[in-house]
Amino acid sequence: MGKKGVLLVNLGTPDSPEVGDVRKYLDQFLMDERVIDINAFQRTLLVKGIIVPFRSPKTSKLYKEIWDENGSPLLYFSKIQAALVQEQLGDEYHVELAMRYQNPSILSALEKMKAGLVESIRVIPLFPQYASASSGSVIQLVMELVSKWTTIPPVSFVSSFHDNELMLETFAENARKYQPETFDHVLFSFHGLPERQLLKCDHTGKHCLKKENCCDSLNDTNKFCYSAQGHDTARLLAEKLNIAKTDYTVCFQSRLGKEPWVQPYTTDVLKKLAAEGKKRLLVFSPAFVADCLETLYEITVEYQEEFKALGGEHVQLVESLNDDPKFIKALVDMAKGI
Repeated sequence: MGKKGVLLVNLGTPDSPEVGDVRKYLDQFLMDERVIDINAFQRTLLVKGIIVPFRSPKTSKLYKEIWDENGSPLLYFSKIQAALVQEQLGDEYHVELAMRYQNPSILSALEKMKAGLVESIRVIPLFPQYASASSGSVIQLVMELVSKWTTIPPVSFVSSFHDNELMLETFAENARKYQPETFDHVLFSFHGLPERQLLKCDHTGKHCLKKENCCDSLNDTNKFCYSAQGHDTARLLAEKLNIAKTDYTVCFQSRLGKEPWVQPYTTDVLKKLAAEGKKRLLVFSPAFVADCLETLYEITVEYQEEFKALGGEHVQLVESLNDDPKFIKALVDMAKGI
């Protein structure tokens, strides 16, 4: 019998923090029809004519702030995750790591599995909450590539794991060492999405952004909604840490452009909390399974500086899942279909 294939896929990272490599990464990322979901002509003009030329030098400087002797933190931790999952699964499995954008590519990882004659493929996009622009993009590309094979093995997907118990416990344990009860407020800051992408997930057209507090609880209508799954992750983490609903806020960072994105924006929440006299904030970023630009720079540096300028004192990031043994066990269980 052949080995069982396991494909772990994260978002991606430039090959280096230099402007040229950042430009290639942003171009591939933002030209994805699921990321900027407008018609191809407008997307090309926007991305290649405006965003990439102007954003690449700025983004390059930010990557240089977090790049270290191990290279990209996201790639570094993702490689460790894949190696540990392979170690725990043993010789019956063939584990590959890929990035949706840049390297190692999904194509190269699938080709290795094909050459290894795997009997099945289990795909785990490394995004706890489902979004068309992340998990959906990975799933679509894998299906497109495998569909061209002459012989297609059974392929299965983990579309989300926002309520995975081991994942939640890892985040909670990372937070406990900072004593959450000693902070004035807790933020669960998720990566943002345009509102239109949430609306597209509401096939009834009657729930998303139309019902009050539409994301507060999961139901059949919003069960695949990124925001609703994020709110559920935050609620479950708050329960684990005995954080009252009045003491935490779900918010969204990394907005791009001027159109409406999922709200409230993290930067607006910082202003509100500072105006209320809050001084110390504990911040989770539960959309990421490995520390990256959005956690190590956007939260740790940018939001810290912004909050201090508003009169606050400290923004403490709860580190991501990285190589924590409990999260590795979660990935192993998902690989086995447990």
